[in-house]
Amino acid sequence: MTIDTIFALATAPGRGAIAILRLSGPGVDAALTALGAGGLTPRMASLRTLVHDGEALDQALVLRFPGPASYTGEDCAELHLHGGRAVVEAVSLALLALGLRPAEPGEFTRRAFEHGRMDLAQAEAVADLIDAETGRQRAQALGQLDGALSRTYAGFRRDLLEALALVEAEIDFPDEEIPDNLSHQAGPVLDRLIGELKTALSDADRGQRVRDGYRIVLIGETNAGKSSLFNALVAREAAIVTAIAGTTRDVLDAELVINGYAVTLSDTAGLRDSLDVVEIEGVRRARARAETADLRLWVRAPGDAPGSAAEVFRPGDLKVLTKADLGPLAVTGADEVVVSTVSGEGLASLHDRIAARLEADLAGSDFPAVTRERHRRRLDEALAAVEAARTALDRGPEQTADDLRRAARGLGRVTGAIGVEDILGEVFASFCIGK
Repeated sequence: MTIDTIFALATAPGRGAIAILRLSGPGVDAALTALGAGGLTPRMASLRTLVHDGEALDQALVLRFPGPASYTGEDCAELHLHGGRAVVEAVSLALLALGLRPAEPGEFTRRAFEHGRMDLAQAEAVADLIDAETGRQRAQALGQLDGALSRTYAGFRRDLLEALALVEAEIDFPDEEIPDNLSHQAGPVLDRLIGELKTALSDADRGQRVRDGYRIVLIGETNAGKSSLFNALVAREAAIVTAIAGTTRDVLDAELVINGYAVTLSDTAGLRDSLDVVEIEGVRRARARAETADLRLWVRAPGDAPGSAAEVFRPGDLKVLTKADLGPLAVTGADEVVVSTVSGEGLASLHDRIAARLEADLAGSDFPAVTRERHRRRLDEALAAVEAARTALDRGPEQTADDLRRAARGLGRVTGAIGVEDILGEVFASFCIGK
């Protein structure tokens, strides 16, 4: 099969000081020579005048990275151009004329995976690192790129293969001098693996919340001060605030960063009975958003009836008593904070309480085994298969071996160890052009 030589802009499109075009494939050296940039010393930047059809295109720094010791494992090059649109367009047209084609999204990293430069989990980490907007997202993506997630799954697979070896030994050598019921020695190994997989799944939300954002929802009655608190927390006038009860009719989201964690904060309609169809829908949406929150702030003003809180309040929610500037408010429990958005009283304490909750929910000594929904699905598949194998041990080694091989396929799809063709599109579709 003929492998195309591809190119793509690796820097943001538009006017800038520098634009970098990346090239990868078997035709890289020929393209560089045609552009007047042949004979380069590997991994050393050289200033060359790029030409095509007798026309000078740009003075550029050019770097050549011979395969297999390159990002993609193929011959690669980078053209560091002046960042004007006309320069980038002229060089791109020259590359097209030389037979190169524009890269598809994620194609550079896909080639790196296909040439063994990284596994699928590490490839996903490249995309996460590009998308990282907070320090915690960056740290998690770097850990995954360094192989932390892959090492976790390698540990699962070692236990799985140990059990599979015991089971298949009894199948393959029934007449040899091996211990009776050798496959049953796999029982303790499978019990340990089942425990490890269940622990990983119980912790599955942590990695996804770091990557996708932690959800905090403000709930409470009308005129409890939710929108004022929302504006105070996001430090801008994001929500309309009036003295009219029921001003907020829909869910309003804002993105912010707390202690390096990405947070989505949601303001919601006040909870009350109403005959207004718009307000009824707003209350329905408020309840639905509250159900999916990682942390709910129950906002209550002086005089609010506590009964409505019991309807939706759950352990772990934080009560925020607002409008402290109107008079002293008594704190009756450790899950309560008193604030005033007028004077600023208590806002720093509330911020600290939220930050502490983020650390408690998202920090951990071990790298999370799940950072995407795809990982969770594969872990679920593997756990179900291992549990089936454990049950099948008493019926015979053949069914047990089938279940263990099914579990191995599920785990292998996370890192791309086996059976990856059906998921390559899912993994690389979200990449930007040039990666």
